[in-house]
Amino acid sequence: MPSFDIVSKLKKDEVLNAVDNANRELQTRYDFRGVEASFNFDKASNEVKLEASEEFQIQQMDDILRQKLIKRNIEATAAEFKEITRSGKKSIQVVSFKEGIDKELAKKIIKIIKDSKIKVDAKINDDIIRVTGKKRDDLQAVIALVRSSKIEQPLQYENFRD
Repeated sequence: MPSFDIVSKLKKDEVLNAVDNANRELQTRYDFRGVEASFNFDKASNEVKLEASEEFQIQQMDDILRQKLIKRNIEATAAEFKEITRSGKKSIQVVSFKEGIDKELAKKIIKIIKDSKIKVDAKINDDIIRVTGKKRDDLQAVIALVRSSKIEQPLQYENFRD
């Protein structure tokens, strides 16, 4: 029976490359000369920490990071930019990346699939949704349906089997 998995994975090495490229651009930009500003990526928590001396510099760094992520094919919906905080003489912003499908989002996706009345079966396995059906065309229709729905997290479709 044909099946595929809906997953949400983050390419951590691509995020790391984007952060490295952003740090390189900071070193070459004229408006950041003599300013202690940096991007730091923590692989364990999937967070990038932006640090600079002023809030407007953080906003500029925010734009730089977004551009570098787009160049590395990381969707903007994967990143969640939090509020800028002030800690002593530094402004700090944390950018967290979403990975995995949580229960609420999985239920929302399954509801979208069931409401479409396509003859498939969708089940939640941890942070993966497995969709099975009798026809390959039905599964492709489900992929097109989920892509067209407005979901606030990037999704990938894996293990397509006949």
